[in-house]
Amino acid sequence: MLAVIGGTGFGSWSGMEVLRRGGQETPLGAASCGVVEGRLNGQSLLFLARHGQPHKVPPHRINYRANLWALKQAGATHVVGVNCVSGIDPTLAPGTLVVPDQLIDYTTGREGSFFDGRFKPFQHVSFAWPYHRVWREELHAAAAEAGLPLTAGGVLGVVQGPRLETAAEIRLMARDGNTLVGMTGMPEAVLARELEMEYASLCLVISHAAGVGEEEPTRAGTESVIEAGMPRVQRLLATLLARRA
Repeated sequence: MLAVIGGTGFGSWSGMEVLRRGGQETPLGAASCGVVEGRLNGQSLLFLARHGQPHKVPPHRINYRANLWALKQAGATHVVGVNCVSGIDPTLAPGTLVVPDQLIDYTTGREGSFFDGRFKPFQHVSFAWPYHRVWREELHAAAAEAGLPLTAGGVLGVVQGPRLETAAEIRLMARDGNTLVGMTGMPEAVLARELEMEYASLCLVISHAAGVGEEEPTRAGTESVIEAGMPRVQRLLATLLARRA
């Protein structure tokens, strides 16, 4: 069962038939919203709005553990997390779709594991390759089939938020090897790994990162990119779903 976690600008999925809405409560507290069990073009899927419905939960306040637990309990085996990000690599212009293959976690204070010795017994989890290879390849193939340009590979630097980064921080992140920066990729990816769900990220670049482009990003500008980009994201995911039928 494929689950999609929608981010900013993707709080619902037009065209998806809603079959059931789950509750928000989990043993780990409330999820951002209930998991939606739906059908798209005859195919079953699960959907969860990461920031809630309406969009109200900031990145550092999301209960990532509850969200992933709720998806697992609803039957998810594969997860695609949709992330709005900024491009540190200057070639990743606003509107670009990217499937990263690596990440660096700069977040602090987030509940980042089920294996904390309280909810579940402590153990280490391998995380050398945070995104599942097969699902990255499936996203690439779906993009090609849908006629959508997509950049394969990249390093997503995940920051705390909700403020945006300084230009100096972006220069540091570039030296670290990051090509993208966003606020919601972790601990989502590692929690999926702990629950043995195959996870991949689909990123929509909504602006250049601080100090990269000639102009500072504006809210109106990023909203315009999101409005134009999310239909392409949904088209790619619908193609992915059809390919897995």
